Formats: sequence, structure tokens, C-alpha cells
Amino acid sequence: MLPLGLALITWSAALYVTAPDMPELEQVELTVLEEEPDGTCRVAWADPFAFDDEREAPYRCDAGRSSSLKAPEYDPDTGLGWDSGFVVAEGPDKGELYSLDEDGKARDEQIERSDGFVTAGLVLTIIGLAGGNIRSARRIRGVRPGVLRRATELKEAADAVARDHRRALEAVRTAWAPLHRELVDGELDRIPVSRMRGLAEERLRARELEEGGVRTVRDVLDAGTWALAQFLGMERDMADETVAEARRTADAVGREVAVRFDARGPEPRTTALLAALRVLVDAGPDAREAGRTGEELAARLEPLLITAEPAAGVREMLRTGTYERDDVLAAVTKLRLVLAEAGREGLAERFAQASVDLLRGPDAGADELATWADFESRPQAYYAALAEAVEDTDHAEGRASARTPDGAGLTGSRRRRG
Repeated sequence: MLPLGLALITWSAALYVTAPDMPELEQVELTVLEEEPDGTCRVAWADPFAFDDEREAPYRCDAGRSSSLKAPEYDPDTGLGWDSGFVVAEGPDKGELYSLDEDGKARDEQIERSDGFVTAGLVLTIIGLAGGNIRSARRIRGVRPGVLRRATELKEAADAVARDHRRALEAVRTAWAPLHRELVDGELDRIPVSRMRGLAEERLRARELEEGGVRTVRDVLDAGTWALAQFLGMERDMADETVAEARRTADAVGREVAVRFDARGPEPRTTALLAALRVLVDAGPDAREAGRTGEELAARLEPLLITAEPAAGVREMLRTGTYERDDVLAAVTKLRLVLAEAGREGLAERFAQASVDLLRGPDAGADELATWADFESRPQAYYAALAEAVEDTDHAEGRASARTPDGAGLTGSRRRRG
């Protein structure tokens, strides 16, 4: 309705502007020569703009004027009457008689039409504005900047505690990896190729490997497929199978070998690992749970915040379409439920405390004796923290660094065993 109302108002303005202009008029006295009861008359007047210029013309006299102004009472001697009128004061019709009732009728009718259009246009415009405001009110009813702000703050806290927990775990893995790799390499260096499951029934191949200087599983991994085929004359498929079996053996060893702490023979690397573990031990299971919960909550909040983003302000909400607005409202509702649940469980406070505990980091001022003394006071807590840190670690990645590229280690292996 709003466009139609504005169109009618525009058309009304056009009619008003194009209506005939009222000419400049000059009032004159009229001598009524003849007059009918309905006011039809013939009058004479003196042109005020021309000297000694008398004019006559038919006219519509005022039939309701006083009888004393009409013939014969006005002038019994001549039988004439009196009235007043207007003549045009400018233009080509200057001096001509102008009838307000007849000559101004067309202009008045056009002005009346203009008034009618503007009235209808104003009514439609008001209705359109009212309806638009109602629709706008419906469209912005989902604006909830406070909900988005609190949800964003909660997600940031969840991201922070998850990141801090991952950083603490990574510090442990970084210190643990070389120790674990050394143990695995030592075990692989003691396992002869004849004990590899795939070669147990193929003693000829095992003998060929041993004669070529490849005596242990570690030697097979160091040599690689290319060296086995190039220097020992193995077929490519057989060399691939041999290396694959060596890797499976290494995987099994990696799962079985565990880093142990011995206070009787401490070394800097194990001390560094204990220092990294102490962060997790001091933070306790609450920090571990907060890190896991924070990671899950952040992943849950991210898509909801993206969908609900238009609800941050009125302007953004007005730009959304009908279907998108439904999605926004649904996302806002879910965010409110998540915030209510987080409030009941006190997640924001738990995240903040866990981040503080995890950000303390290893105590750089603690000496070796203090570190080992703390371990000996609660060894189970340290081993539990270590298991947590490495349970999802790709052990094969740690062992891969113990291998050299295909063929690069065969000569060294022979020289080492020569």
C-alpha cells in the first residue's frame, strides 16, 4: 500500500501544479443593463486600464444581493441596477470581465481532484507505514545482541582452555618422543630378521638378508625398499613386503614399550619430561575435563554463532530473508539453551580456573631433586598424566625419524656390524 499511496500523492501534486493559474484581477463597478431572476445579466463597465473605454458583456450577477441594488429600485429614472465584479489586470485579456463562478470553475475542479488524490494517498501511506512497522517489528523480534555477546565470550573461554590443555599435552609429547623413540629403536635393534613373522617361514630370505648385513628389524627399516632391491637383489614386491612387515613389528614394539622413570639414574631428558608432566598433575583431572569440555563446546557454538550473526543488530536482522530469519531465530534459541546449561554448570568459571592452572607451565626454578621428589610422592598421578598425553599420539611418526631414506642406511649398517 505504501507505494500506491506515494504514487497518489505524487499525482495530486502534479494536478495542483498544472492547474490553471488565477490571473491578476482588478475589482470594478458594474452597471446592470438587463437581469433575469436567476442572475443572468448583461453589464457595462469602464475599463480601468484604458481611458474612456466602455465595455459590455454578458455576466452572472449575484442574484442574492439586496433588492436595493437591483432595477428598478437602484435607479428608478434609468431602470438600471448595480453590481461589482473583476476584470483581468494583465496579459492579452487585460480589461476583460472575469467571472469567478464560470472562469474559475475548471481550476477549482482540478484543485478538488488534487485534494481527493492527496487525501487517498495519505490514508494509504499511513496504512502502509503502519503495516511496514508491524512487519519490521516482526522481523527484528529476534535481535538478541546480549545473547550473541555472552555466547561469543563463552566460546572464547572454551577455545582458550582447550588450547591451553593441548599446549600442555604437546609439551609432554615433545619431551616424551625422543625417550620413547630411543627405547623402540633399541628393541628393534635386538630383534633379528628371522623373528619377523613374515619371514619365519622363509628362512632363505632371512638368510639372504643376514648375509647382506641386514640382521635386525632396525636394519630393514634403515635400508628401505630401494636398498633391499638394489643391493640384495630382492624382487620389488618381496622388498616391499619385507619392509611392511618390519614396520608392523615396529608398531607392535611401540605399543609395548613404555617410558619409565628411575630416580636412581635421572638424566636431563627425563627430568624435563617430569617437569612438563607436573603441569598436568598439578592442574588435576578438573583441567583435563575442562579442556575436553571446552573443545566440544567450542565446536558446538561455532556454527550456531555463524548462523545467529544477524541477530547482533537491527540493521543486520532487517536485511535477512524469511527463511534465513527462521534459521537465525532457531540458532538464537539454541544459544540461549547452551548458555543456560553452561550457567548451571559454571563452565565459564571452570574454564577460567583451568586456564590459569595450565598456563603456569613447568617451574623453571625447580631443581632436579625437587622435581624427582614430587614424582616419588605421587608416581601414579605422573604415569596417568603421561598415558593421557600419549594415548592418541601416532607412535609411527616417532619411529619414522629413526629410519633413513631408502638405501641410505645399508652401508652404515654393514660398517656398524662389520
